[in-house]
Amino acid sequence: MVQFNNDWDELLRGEFAKEYYLKLRQTLIQEYRTQRIYPGMYDIFNAMKLTSYDSVKCVIIGQDPYHGEGQAHGLSFSVRKGIAPPPSLVNIFKEIRDDVGIDNLGRHGELTKWAESGVLLLNSVLTVRADQARSHRGIGWEEFTTDVIKLLNERPKPMVFMLWGGDAKAKQQYITNPAHLVLRAAHPSPLSAYNGFFGCRHFSKANSFLEKTGQGAIDWSID
Repeated sequence: MVQFNNDWDELLRGEFAKEYYLKLRQTLIQEYRTQRIYPGMYDIFNAMKLTSYDSVKCVIIGQDPYHGEGQAHGLSFSVRKGIAPPPSLVNIFKEIRDDVGIDNLGRHGELTKWAESGVLLLNSVLTVRADQARSHRGIGWEEFTTDVIKLLNERPKPMVFMLWGGDAKAKQQYITNPAHLVLRAAHPSPLSAYNGFFGCRHFSKANSFLEKTGQGAIDWSID
């Protein structure tokens, strides 16, 4: 049984007994045994281990984990210190600099501080084969992360959802609670960032909303 050591334990207890998840678990056991899979099995659920349900202020939904050596560690868009920030993350940092004046460029790419500050860094798919992007699509993770989004949607306390790119925007149909703010933009990938991610000003919009709802702004620095 997965242990989050926070309020997700009770909320997701029934999820791990569902038929789809039992099948997913068997697939993962075989995959970790026979393939190189990222992130490490003990890092799969880091997003929810670091960000409890009640503490969520903002949800940033990614696609699947980075598939390069040493990159993924269970937080969408984040890489551990010592690993070069990938292009999408560099573009996120550029938008933060231009939007709220915080310059994270040239430092590192680990977003743990955000997670501990109430930013749920959740990928749509939580595992991937080494060097094979999207290789774990369709094995069950989408159902799991959709159920997580549904639980977040039910929470009365307002939060911000940042939906970047098609995979994330597909989750919008499950965000129906008018208490929450939904922000949509192109994916920060170099292939699409100039089609509406740059200039979206999501970080200042999120903080404005959070302050209006009495929760306090997020510090988007990484140090």
